[in-house]
Amino acid sequence: MPRPDPGLYAPARGSRADTERRIWQGIGEAHGRGRPDLSWLDQAACLEVGTEFHFPEKGGSTREAKLICRGCEVREQCLEYALEHSEAGVWGGMSERERRKLKREAA
Repeated sequence: MPRPDPGLYAPARGSRADTERRIWQGIGEAHGRGRPDLSWLDQAACLEVGTEFHFPEKGGSTREAKLICRGCEVREQCLEYALEHSEAGVWGGMSERERRKLKREAA
């Protein structure tokens, strides 16, 4: 699934973290699920570096995103969210493929 277009949302005011948070929160809206509770994103390590690593092109490396996630204090909440919402990209230190495998093994 492609990343949501940041231009679809009202222009962000404030820091880069505010902009990134709005993009991440927009993902739920783009899927027609309304605005999910993503208050934990305020502590997400990816907000400091941007989301480009978390949405690599097909066949692209997920290594950088996983390195960012490794030290993130909200990694578990992020992974739970991605497992519940089947999001694209790297969430909680796991790629889409890794999360699908985890779900299959848990079933």
